[in-house]
Amino acid sequence: MAGIGTQLRLNSSSSSFINGGGSRGSLCSRPPTKPNSSKPTYYAPCRASWQELAGVLVFSAIPFTAVKAIANSPLGDSLQRQLLERKKEAVANSSKFQALAQKARNESLWYGEDRPRWLGPIPYDYPEYLTGEQPGDYGFDIAGLGKDPVDFQKYFNFEILHARWAMLAALGVVVPEILDMLGISHFAEPVWWRVGYSKLQGETLDYLGIPGLHLAGGQGVIVIAICQALLMVGPEYARYCGIEALEPLGIYLPGDINYPGGVLFDPLKLSNDPVAFEELKVKEIKNGRLAMVAWLGFYFQAAFTGKGPVQNLVEHLSDPFHNNLFSILNSM
Repeated sequence: MAGIGTQLRLNSSSSSFINGGGSRGSLCSRPPTKPNSSKPTYYAPCRASWQELAGVLVFSAIPFTAVKAIANSPLGDSLQRQLLERKKEAVANSSKFQALAQKARNESLWYGEDRPRWLGPIPYDYPEYLTGEQPGDYGFDIAGLGKDPVDFQKYFNFEILHARWAMLAALGVVVPEILDMLGISHFAEPVWWRVGYSKLQGETLDYLGIPGLHLAGGQGVIVIAICQALLMVGPEYARYCGIEALEPLGIYLPGDINYPGGVLFDPLKLSNDPVAFEELKVKEIKNGRLAMVAWLGFYFQAAFTGKGPVQNLVEHLSDPFHNNLFSILNSM
């Protein structure tokens, strides 16, 4: 643990950022702490006034309130009448598509009894309840979590939800660091974990590296957490209610809770081809699982090296024999 704590200390570049040194640190800086000061400096995690907190509450309530207001207005009544006129045809088309999708799944290499398994050609007594109906089912369930069909469907919903979040988050981790490293855009702090650390220290961050564009970057971490939690109430409530939750706005979604489809969730119309769509489901869950595993790597890299994943990769490629896992463990 002592070794991990040592590695988590900020290196020279991050120290320069915290103390306001360097060209990038000047975007969000504070007066440096006196080196001879014996008293530790404490930063309040929430420095917002009640007016700012009230503003966060009002702003976070806007999406949900707007949806309810439109649904209960004459405009909402008009949209619902238009939906009723075309819903019968839309339901019929959705039923035809689901039949084609089931046919494509039955003929696909990635579904059914002949699908690939996680041990490949090695003989193994795979669970009988894993029949290959869901995308990404490789017969792996050593803990027996999918024995109950209801629990199995629930776990699949959770997995695909977390997989999508992990892919988006992984993209948000590597893109700022790459852009900063290439000099395309300079951020106050491009490394993902140092951003959170800086907020805990009371720093003010600029979005997209644009000076003065603070949004929530000038608020304390508690205010940001409250804002994010409240902003997620609407989408999570809609997900809980099901895809029918948007029908009061005149929006019909032809799919299911995991693959709603429609113009909102499939603007590129990738689901028009049932065969390709069933394969895309498998690719999505495979890449999502890879992203979740990648996040474990992000955590350990931050703990052991104190650097971002892109910088770790560049250093490893420049000198693989000296910059690798074994050299890090030997240096602890």
